[in-house]
Amino acid sequence: MRLCVTTEQRYLRTPDGRVWSTSDAGNEFWQRYRPVFDEVRVVARCAPVPGAPVDARRVDGNGVEIYGLPHYVGPIGFIRQLGRLRKAVRSAFAAQDAVLLRVPSAVAGKPRQPFGLEVVGDPHDVFAPGVTRHPLRPLLRLWFTRRLRAQCRAASAVAYVTERALQARYPAAPGAVTAAYSSIQLDEAAFAERPREDTGIARVRLRLVSVGSLEQRYKGIDTLIEALPRLARSGLEASLVHVGDGRCRPELERLVRERRLGGRVSFAGAVPPGAPVRLFLDDADLFVLPSRTEGLPRALIEAMARGLPAVASNVGGVPELLGPSRMVPPDDPEALARAITALAADPAAMAAASALNLARARTYSAETLTRRRADFYRALRVLTAPDRVEEVVGGAD
Repeated sequence: MRLCVTTEQRYLRTPDGRVWSTSDAGNEFWQRYRPVFDEVRVVARCAPVPGAPVDARRVDGNGVEIYGLPHYVGPIGFIRQLGRLRKAVRSAFAAQDAVLLRVPSAVAGKPRQPFGLEVVGDPHDVFAPGVTRHPLRPLLRLWFTRRLRAQCRAASAVAYVTERALQARYPAAPGAVTAAYSSIQLDEAAFAERPREDTGIARVRLRLVSVGSLEQRYKGIDTLIEALPRLARSGLEASLVHVGDGRCRPELERLVRERRLGGRVSFAGAVPPGAPVRLFLDDADLFVLPSRTEGLPRALIEAMARGLPAVASNVGGVPELLGPSRMVPPDDPEALARAITALAADPAAMAAASALNLARARTYSAETLTRRRADFYRALRVLTAPDRVEEVVGGAD
């Protein structure tokens, strides 16, 4: 049986027909559906390019097919392509297919056949004031939020990346199959062997690291930069390395110059996922995620898996990962500086945070999440093809 999955990922198609990704949603990402489904058709935007970028990863192949949608960028591009997109999405689904929509998404509508959802983000927060700068922001917030609620009410099965947060705002219909699991999947190499030790000495120098795309203002790195002078006034000599790139980087670099933080803030740019990112995490004393919006933040879980103490904004699924004393309101550099200073001054608390974070990250191991996903995908397959229940349940082991 084939599974059709819609996604907001944007891919690149070379003249030979191959499809490539510069993110971490390459072929291995889509293989997670293959234990239950024979084939996976990924319905996503594809831009034609003359050749694959140096850092690109192959997406199609080994049972994964890419059904290319017209490419666009931004709300205006979406409106211009709306007619073609609707037609292309409708033609992507065959009557005998299982259908899964990764939402929120502009390209995912409401299919005619039974369908499932994987809810991976919250448009109410993404389009909140101060997060997205666009003249249509209030309308986009209203439209995407209402659309996601309607999709959750209509879906036969809904999986959420959070345990509570998204479920409360976007409830599934009574009787629908529901599940909670993250899109994150950490193999054994992602985990530190042991927590960090109690040094017994309060820190006067602190190496901070943050990770995330700078394509939008979601990650709140400007708030972290604004917190650095406050840390200095409290006697803490802190430096920051940010891993990730995007169009907001020049604006952040300008803010660093304005705050006279040259030499204390560096931008590592785009770094391949996995071991290269772990090198930055292992070299840091504290991970900081000052986001304005999150679903369940992969970067935070990956940092926790390295036994790295962390401070983050109290948004999205973050309260499911960190305790109250390790969270601050978004857009509050003063509160962020206080939380960082308090943790740095308490070596026992740093060691305890390391141990707690490592243990919590273990619940996102590949073994645990693979089992949860497979149960949900089997349920989706049954709901889509109820005449094959015996076959599907029989393959549950």
